[in-house]
Amino acid sequence: MQHDSLQQPLGKLNIFSLKGVQMKTFHITWLTFFFCFFAWFGIAPLMPLVSESLHLTKGQKGNVAIAAVSATIIARLIIGRLTDKYGPRKVYTWLLIICAFPVMLIGLADSYMTFLLFRLGIGVIGASFVLTQFHTSIMFAPNIKGTANAVAGGWGNTGGGATQIIMPLIAAGLVGAGWVTKTDSWRYAMIVPGIMLLVMARLYWKFTKDTPAGNFDELPRTGDGKKENTFLLAAKDYRTWILTVAYAACFGVEITIDNFAATYFHDDYKATLIFAGLLASIFGWLNIFARALGGIVSDKVGARFGFNGKVSLLAVLLLLEGLGIILFANAGGLAIAISMMFFFGLCLKMANGATYSIVPFINSKAVGSVAGIVGAGGNIGAMLIGFLFKSMDYASAFLYLGTIVLATGIVVLIVRLAMTRSIKKQTVIITEEMAEMRA
Repeated sequence: MQHDSLQQPLGKLNIFSLKGVQMKTFHITWLTFFFCFFAWFGIAPLMPLVSESLHLTKGQKGNVAIAAVSATIIARLIIGRLTDKYGPRKVYTWLLIICAFPVMLIGLADSYMTFLLFRLGIGVIGASFVLTQFHTSIMFAPNIKGTANAVAGGWGNTGGGATQIIMPLIAAGLVGAGWVTKTDSWRYAMIVPGIMLLVMARLYWKFTKDTPAGNFDELPRTGDGKKENTFLLAAKDYRTWILTVAYAACFGVEITIDNFAATYFHDDYKATLIFAGLLASIFGWLNIFARALGGIVSDKVGARFGFNGKVSLLAVLLLLEGLGIILFANAGGLAIAISMMFFFGLCLKMANGATYSIVPFINSKAVGSVAGIVGAGGNIGAMLIGFLFKSMDYASAFLYLGTIVLATGIVVLIVRLAMTRSIKKQTVIITEEMAEMRA
């Protein structure tokens, strides 16, 4: 048996290092997820142009936003199971190649229905999150899994902020160069993120490994070769569903904001297209540090208080997030609205990190499936929230949304108190795993 440290999960995260397959995979994984998120929401800041070009109604724009997250629900469930079976390297590479096409070809849409179908297809790229979390979970040791997952997810999610700024600039640049008209600029701008997905597919295949010890098909088989159904293992654990609800209330809100923020500032506060995108990008750029902060704090709380502490932290962050959204809905002025968006965005993204700090500890045999189910919960939340925004003005929708998130935080806190026996058992597991790493 080999004991080379390069073949073992790392017990520390040195973000300035490219040494070893673990850190190389970490950096390629978060960068790939960045471009996936960029492509997923690349059309969002261009929606005023799309709406004008295709003559979309408010209800139709709401359906488009729902489509953007609906396909991801099924995709994340499927991808989680496939990743457990075939490994992240193969699955991620094929996902990038397949999803590059609806991203590049959405410009061919000539009606509401064709645009809706392309937007539905683009939504599949959201399953990249499951692969990102699986790959960082398997590359790092228990004491640092939460931090590694949160940093990779957070940095990747900044693609949602970058796209709010860069896509309007790409569209404006194409118009300024005289290559296209303003009306058609969104069609050609979307070719750029599609090409980047193909580039990242090549890099991912060439420079990553499934595990520190090698790819799945290179590793020796163990046991009788039969594998348990990891999806059922994940689905039978009630803690998976608690995290699913919690993630719906944090990440579900995040992608809703990514979809509606620019339009909200453009319509309700009369900001220009580029300025509205800039304001919306503030929310996305919080991912540079906020999601990572949630994972770091969760790891430290978990080291001291175990699973109990991790869930308690998540509940508190959800409560603060809900309160912040309610204040955002009642802001009344642009400056206050921006401040409240920063506050609830910080709590929300920390809650994202705290959630996936818990995920790897639910069932070590089904990390991909647990990550897939919980991740799908985020998109189910976004889909339901999309119906909320479709049925009423945005300010009222934000008010109801804040109330729902606040209630979710209370539920998670109550459920935590009712799970004393299970939590104590999980605390022992986490403590033992960390003790093994120190030894």
